[in-house]
Amino acid sequence: MSDQPAFIALRGLKRRFRLGDTIIRALDGIDLDIQRGELLCLMGPSGSGKTTLLNVLGGLDRPDEGSITVDGLQIERLDANALAHYRRQKVGFVFQTFNLIPTMTALENVEFPMIFAGTPVAERRRRAMELLEQVGLGDRMHHKPTELSGGQQQRVALARALVNAPQIVLGDEPTGNLDTKTGEEIMILLSGLNRLGQTIVIVTHDPRISAHATRTVHMLDGCIVSEEIAPL
Repeated sequence: MSDQPAFIALRGLKRRFRLGDTIIRALDGIDLDIQRGELLCLMGPSGSGKTTLLNVLGGLDRPDEGSITVDGLQIERLDANALAHYRRQKVGFVFQTFNLIPTMTALENVEFPMIFAGTPVAERRRRAMELLEQVGLGDRMHHKPTELSGGQQQRVALARALVNAPQIVLGDEPTGNLDTKTGEEIMILLSGLNRLGQTIVIVTHDPRISAHATRTVHMLDGCIVSEEIAPL
C-alpha cells in the first residue's frame, strides 16, 4: 500500500443498536484504510456489520464512537446540512433494489440528482445522456423502469450514481437481485470504472463478486477478521 495518507481512514468505529433487551454491536471498533482508486469488497455473513459500515462511510448513519476521514474531511463531525452536501457531492450510491423513481424515464432518473446540485438544465441533459450511453443504454433512455430489465435498471442506477462525479461509489449488494450473467456484466462495468481511477466499495456475500476486487475485507460480528489483496 502507499505511504501517503489514506484517502479514507476509519478509526475505532463503533455502532450499537438496541433490539429489545439486547445490544447489537454492529460495528465493534473498526480500523480500516482505503486508498484512492481501490475496488474494495466487504464480505461477511448477514449481521456481520458490513452494510452498517457502508452506511456510516456514506453518511447515511453516524457512528456512536470513532472517526471517519475522507480526503481530509472528518465526516462524523458534520452537521446535517454539511452531511447532506457530502452525500450529494462526494458519494454515489448503488443499491440492491435499484431505487429508481417509477414515474420517471431512465434519462430523468439520471438527471434527478443534478437538480439538487444546481446543475443547469442543458448540462444535466448532456451528462445524463452521456452516462447512459456509457453504460450501454443509449437506446433505452426514454423508457421507464417498468419497461427495463433488472440489469438495465441497475445500469440506470449506476449512471445516476456517477452523475455528480463522486469521489466514492458505494454499492450495497449491487448484483443481489440479478442473475449471474447480468451481475457479471454490472461488475465488469464497475471494474472498468475502477481501472479509470474510481474508488469503489462494495458490500457482497458472493465470492464471484470479490474476484473483481483489488482487496477483500472479511467481517464477522462487527469486526474485521481478515483481508486479501488481489495479486498484481
